[in-house]
Amino acid sequence: MKKKTVVVVDDHLLFAQSLESLITNIEGYEVLEILKNGKELTQYYLHKRKKPDLILLDVKMPIMDGIQTMQWLKENQSEQKVLALTMEDDEETIIKMLRAGARGYLLKDIHPENFEFAMKMVIEQGFYYSTKVETALKYSGSMDDQNENLADKLTDREWVFLKYACSELTYKDIAKEMKLSPKTIENYREAVFKKLQVRTRVGLVIYCMKNKFFKL
Repeated sequence: MKKKTVVVVDDHLLFAQSLESLITNIEGYEVLEILKNGKELTQYYLHKRKKPDLILLDVKMPIMDGIQTMQWLKENQSEQKVLALTMEDDEETIIKMLRAGARGYLLKDIHPENFEFAMKMVIEQGFYYSTKVETALKYSGSMDDQNENLADKLTDREWVFLKYACSELTYKDIAKEMKLSPKTIENYREAVFKKLQVRTRVGLVIYCMKNKFFKL
């Protein structure tokens, strides 16, 4: 059986080596390379090294961080599947990573079984949802039909909010753009979360990306 290949990009060597050991012990996977930052990854491609099935990309790195690296990949390796890695559940940074083309995100304290599942999901299906988002998106019936039905429940103003929510604007900025109070925006957020059955803004962005509601 052909093994799935992974490149790890992380400046914390001990963590990266632990990650390599974990991946190597998963049947059907191998690590091609450990790189310290995005600059080393660009050199990896420029030297025409083997393109991996998946890149595990740290967000906060010196020289060339995760967001800069994703922007480079979007322009030069747009089909490359990437999972973002982060120490903190920083919503703003995660959304930037997703908008730049990352197929999902992982917190570094993820359970090994969930980690394996995340890699499998991205490689085979294109996206990874966190456990609570995945739970919220377990529909009965046709996925496409269900998504269409859920989207039909949104009002015109909720669609406007949804588009802004998938941008890098803060909720305060969205309130200014829509000329509404922060409390009204909070009500829109809760209504859209409930109708689309997601629980976080990050989950909302992934949902919209997967269903191609907007060009992000």
